[in-house]
Amino acid sequence: MRRLSAACARATLSRVIHVRVPATSANLGPGFDCLGLALDLHLCVEAQLGEADRLRYHGEGVVPDHPDNLVHQGFRSAFESLGERPPTVAFTAHNPIPLARGLGSSSAALVAGAAAADAALGGRLGRDGVFALTSSIEGHPDNVAPAVYGGLTVAAERGDGDGYDTAVLAVPPSWRLLFGVPDFELPTEHARAALPETVSRRDAVLTASRAALWTLAVARDEPQLLRTASIDVLHEPYRESLVPGLSVARAELLSAGAYAAYLSGAGPSLAAIAPETALDGCRAALRRFAGSGGRVLELRAAGGYEVRREDLALSAVNTR
Repeated sequence: MRRLSAACARATLSRVIHVRVPATSANLGPGFDCLGLALDLHLCVEAQLGEADRLRYHGEGVVPDHPDNLVHQGFRSAFESLGERPPTVAFTAHNPIPLARGLGSSSAALVAGAAAADAALGGRLGRDGVFALTSSIEGHPDNVAPAVYGGLTVAAERGDGDGYDTAVLAVPPSWRLLFGVPDFELPTEHARAALPETVSRRDAVLTASRAALWTLAVARDEPQLLRTASIDVLHEPYRESLVPGLSVARAELLSAGAYAAYLSGAGPSLAAIAPETALDGCRAALRRFAGSGGRVLELRAAGGYEVRREDLALSAVNTR
């Protein structure tokens, strides 16, 4: 059966598989390693059998044509998790997601590779299997969960430590999401190294209550709750020295009328959720924060990854 499955995968890969994966914003303030949002900025990857593992990369930053890139890692890991030998595959990637800016570029690449492999294998992993695999590789689920399922995701480690239970909420379509993206990178490992090993009981209580309030704000479409729900004491205070102007810009966004202002993922991008009446002031504050070499992105919430073969209709899942 395994040889047959691998043969079928090679036959499937004789046609191009297209995968589209959203950017993501994680943590959202207090939801460290558990809350995430899918964004309508997409990595697009094409996969086809090749004589060798290749990556043709177009888009943000530079990603070398090396078989250890994250797309190939996700692809190979999916095959190996099922006891299959992965075929050699050529990927072409078109990526508008800024690299190492806290917008989930690494997770998008892993998910793209794993989703392409799952399509080649006839869906043997399924969407839940793609999530389980990529969250295990990442070591935390806050970016891969929204990349897989879309919307606002909450991922909690199970009591036995074996994976995560994940729930999804649709983000109200009227919510406007803005991101100030500076022109410097902040690798996740550097941002994590700045964090303390322990926190006080009070900080733990504040974090749990505000993360819970986040989900209610979304479920009830009450964005005014985000003013409290997005305040973080667990990680953002320790990362301020790594992101110049963070505290000033956050204060300016709230003064301009933003519902929420928070460090996106590990940073350095700064996110704001704002009503229409506050957009001009928030844009100006984010432009000052991002600097002359940076940019401001205005996005909406998005669904999870999409896969199609050239002869099949596009399929997408937004919620579970």
